Amino acid sequence: MAFKPRIQTIHAYMKDPGSIQKVWLERLVNRAKDTQWGKEHGFSSIKTLSDYQKQVPISDYEALKPYIQKMMHGESDILWPGRIKWFSKSSGTTNDKSKFIPVSYENLRQCHLKGSHDTIAMWYNSNPDTQLLSNGKGLIMGGSLQVFDENRDTVIGDVSAIMLNNMPFYGKYFHTPTIDIALMSEWEAKIEKMAHQVIKENLTNVGGVPTWTIVLFRRILELTGKKNILEVFPNFELYMHGGVSFTPYREQFKAFLPSEKVQYREIYNASEGFFASQYEKDDIGMLLLLDNGAFYEFLPMSDLDNPNAKVLNIDEVDMNTNYAMLISTNSGLWRYLIGDTIKFTSLYPHKIQITGRTKHFINVFGEEVMVENSDKALAMTCEITGAQVNEYTVGPIFLEYSKGGHEWFVEFEKLPDDLEKFCELLDLNLQNLNSDYEAKRYKSLALEKLVLNPAPKGAFHEWLKSKGKYGGQNKVPRLSNSRQYIDELKAFLK
Repeated sequence: MAFKPRIQTIHAYMKDPGSIQKVWLERLVNRAKDTQWGKEHGFSSIKTLSDYQKQVPISDYEALKPYIQKMMHGESDILWPGRIKWFSKSSGTTNDKSKFIPVSYENLRQCHLKGSHDTIAMWYNSNPDTQLLSNGKGLIMGGSLQVFDENRDTVIGDVSAIMLNNMPFYGKYFHTPTIDIALMSEWEAKIEKMAHQVIKENLTNVGGVPTWTIVLFRRILELTGKKNILEVFPNFELYMHGGVSFTPYREQFKAFLPSEKVQYREIYNASEGFFASQYEKDDIGMLLLLDNGAFYEFLPMSDLDNPNAKVLNIDEVDMNTNYAMLISTNSGLWRYLIGDTIKFTSLYPHKIQITGRTKHFINVFGEEVMVENSDKALAMTCEITGAQVNEYTVGPIFLEYSKGGHEWFVEFEKLPDDLEKFCELLDLNLQNLNSDYEAKRYKSLALEKLVLNPAPKGAFHEWLKSKGKYGGQNKVPRLSNSRQYIDELKAFLK
């Protein structure tokens, strides 16, 4: 098997994650010691992890932004050696501001593309009889690229588009549609061309954000007149998803792909790197990729605002604790607070589950509701009621008196028979999943029952489009401590 050497390496670091992470920290620090950042933070004198943590502060995008802007304008040796051409445009929410994440040659090859290779290697390891590549083609729901206006030598775009553009020559043989279509910027035209081209292929696997994959699947069914995707592609085996929780979309995909033979694998391929991949079919935990150009640290969410908090390495973490993940990478992100919250579902091997975002939760009233809670409560409620959900977002209700609440906008693919009962059940399920929310809801003393607004089909897509955030890596924000998204949606729907 072509993937066997890589699987052997993966099995080796499963048993001894600390050693391989120590090696990567040394490599990264040594490689960048002569950069502007390396000189400013004394990389030449760093000998231990303790030295590194003392000399290098925890950073976010705003801290690195001045350095990244220099890099985008063509300056070399700033955060990482040499000049970086590619910058991943990160737009995880509907915020007006975009982040531009450097993607060095090493980061592209040793992290993003290597992570894709690892995912397929894991698939073949657990499915030795698969015909995934030998009998068909795969499709990646990629974004688009554009030249940076202020420096024509710099290219920006979704990380998926950067990966597609730099795909090894042999990878193109297994990919559909053609790269010119895959990298189109106008999403409605792209979906149309993709659908027309892909129906001629023997499609065995798809990777991408569920939202846009659903749009493509629907168009394919419209063109072919078939009832489900397996009638179009009978050899379909694998859907790889990431970017948002798959939980709210699972029932829809079961309808598109009505077979137990079809498997779903979650991947953690962010703009900043390819960090984890689901290792086994029946285990939702994603294996943390420990020798792909990244060094990881973990900050307990309970200490997120504590400047003196102890930041943990891979050998110090516990299971079922929410951590903010910090990364140091071979593209020059140093102790970078990526914004995702994770918990470990397994140790040795270290497997993780994404639980939300450091800024995407609701804790206005001390309820500490995470995206993991809202996703699961919604899925449980849909399973009981037979409803299906496309998208949702939640914000707080601020009242001038002592009580508040949560307001939901939900776009249903299939409405429940009784919306009021759905709302009551959703509220109860959320209480059962989150004891802090349950405590605040006790006899409605602190929080009233949630308010649910059904949104018309297509409303969230049209809202994103109105903000210039349609397609690619753009996603609907699930939870917010402010009413920004709720109020924007209300105004848009009027």
